[in-house]
Amino acid sequence: MNTRSLLAQLLRYMGPRRAFYPWALAFSFLGNLVGMLPFIFLWLVARSLLSEGPENPEILTYAWWAFGTAVAGLLLYFTGLTFSHIAAFRVERNMRYAAMQRAVSMPLGFYTKNTVGRMRKIIDDNASITHTFTAHQLPDLVGAITLLLVTFILTFTIDWRMGLLCMVPLSVALLIFGVFMNTSDNRGKMQEYMGKLEDMNTEAVEYVRGIPVVKTFQQTVYSFKRFYTAIKSYRDWATTYTVSLRAPMVVYLVVVNSFPLLLIPQAIILIIWGNPWHLVVVNLLFYVLITPFYSQTLMKIMNLSYGYQQTQEALERIDGLFSDTKPLEVQGTPAIPKEFSIALRDVSFSYTKDAPRVLADFSLAIPQGKLCALVGPSGGGKTTVARLIARFWEVDKGSIAIGGVDIRQIPQQELMRCVAIVFQNPHLFKTTIRENLLLANPQATEQQISEALELAQCQDIIAKFPQGVDTPLGANGVYLSGGETQRIAIAQAILKDAPIILLDEATAFADPENEQLIQQGLQRLTRGKTVVMIAHRLSSVREADQIVVLQEGRIEEQGTHQELLGKGGLYARMYDDYTKAAQWSL
Repeated sequence: MNTRSLLAQLLRYMGPRRAFYPWALAFSFLGNLVGMLPFIFLWLVARSLLSEGPENPEILTYAWWAFGTAVAGLLLYFTGLTFSHIAAFRVERNMRYAAMQRAVSMPLGFYTKNTVGRMRKIIDDNASITHTFTAHQLPDLVGAITLLLVTFILTFTIDWRMGLLCMVPLSVALLIFGVFMNTSDNRGKMQEYMGKLEDMNTEAVEYVRGIPVVKTFQQTVYSFKRFYTAIKSYRDWATTYTVSLRAPMVVYLVVVNSFPLLLIPQAIILIIWGNPWHLVVVNLLFYVLITPFYSQTLMKIMNLSYGYQQTQEALERIDGLFSDTKPLEVQGTPAIPKEFSIALRDVSFSYTKDAPRVLADFSLAIPQGKLCALVGPSGGGKTTVARLIARFWEVDKGSIAIGGVDIRQIPQQELMRCVAIVFQNPHLFKTTIRENLLLANPQATEQQISEALELAQCQDIIAKFPQGVDTPLGANGVYLSGGETQRIAIAQAILKDAPIILLDEATAFADPENEQLIQQGLQRLTRGKTVVMIAHRLSSVREADQIVVLQEGRIEEQGTHQELLGKGGLYARMYDDYTKAAQWSL
């Protein structure tokens, strides 16, 4: 990405506000140009005082001009900042909006491999990174170039001899500056910096989310190794990089600020050679005042270089977040299923190109209105099968059809209308119970909400809160147990009334009381639906129309509960182990 490409992207993100940006650059130019005039008028004041005395009437005029141009320069500069900030805030807003639009178009599987901390860091923080570059550094570059040119002209206009001497430290400083900028792997260092910062931010979010577990086991931040390792890695990198810059930066700063050390001896020599002392002193003061602008402008250019790299890296990281995953698109002629049987035909799938296949030539048929339970050892592919039905990912080979229609032909919105998913760890938003339920069906009536809560066995949850379904959840409200959250999730699925239900370990972490209530809710939810149930508690699948035993991505056995027990295979052994474990006691 070159400079023109970066600017083009920023201008595109500005949208209609891009019209403000040329004005921001123009006012930055004028602000810095007018901002130099007070120094000229102060030099005229000092020269008049020393040569003609305070009686000179022009002194007051020069002083007022110095004051007026100083105020005008500030007003012009801050006007430019206002315009650049309007554009910069719009860049941030549009970057976040565009990123979220892309995120919404991603398949659901995209969210299983991207943590909350990583996504927040990449989208939110990287959008914020562009602010300094757009609002300050780029307009300041115009001002810095203006300031550098005006300072250079004034350096030779006031006294060419002093101006010529100023070129010595300036040339050395420019040489050091150029060598440093060209030999340092600034792009690589910026990528390392952003990577370390992203890792630390991600682990910080994950650590905060795991604080209850950390406190339960009396661990400190130092025992939470991943977070501590991320902090230590960032600290070590920052320390090493800072130390590597110390020597060249010290030399550069000493040289670029050494103008007075050369000018004062020269002024003394000029006076000794017979030059009017008052003119030499006034010129010396003028050069002492304006030569720091060389240092300031070079530092602004250096900061712009880092800001450019940081902004470029920020844009590329947001693009990189989505680069490995393609948005879901309808393939072929769009179609809507008329019935809701499910068929997987010769499906092969792996999570990444280099990873081993989770499923290979896998086929399974689930008739409409039947309950199919997926059981088997961990890692057998149960969750993968269920999530592929909801098109979390695209299959590598084969096809998945609902009602005879390939799911790749079903528009994403229609596919989500056909499927309701009750996850193992459902998430409720920090808003009221009612608003969480309405996410499943925004048009639901009060009666439908009440019926869904009743069918999901949630009456006791609602009854214990004075505000009922209008009780807020989260930090500003109440917290629900895992089993209670699961029942609210079932109520959401009931309210959605989708013809296909995917149950992912819905009772895995429920206590016995909640498990019974959840099972009752699931019976109401799945009545007359096509259901795919993933279960480790085999007692919950005995009434399934068919049980599919998966091992290492293939079907080991298939049949009803009684049929599989009669075969005496893997399912029978698993059920025997489960029964013994359930009956075990101290």
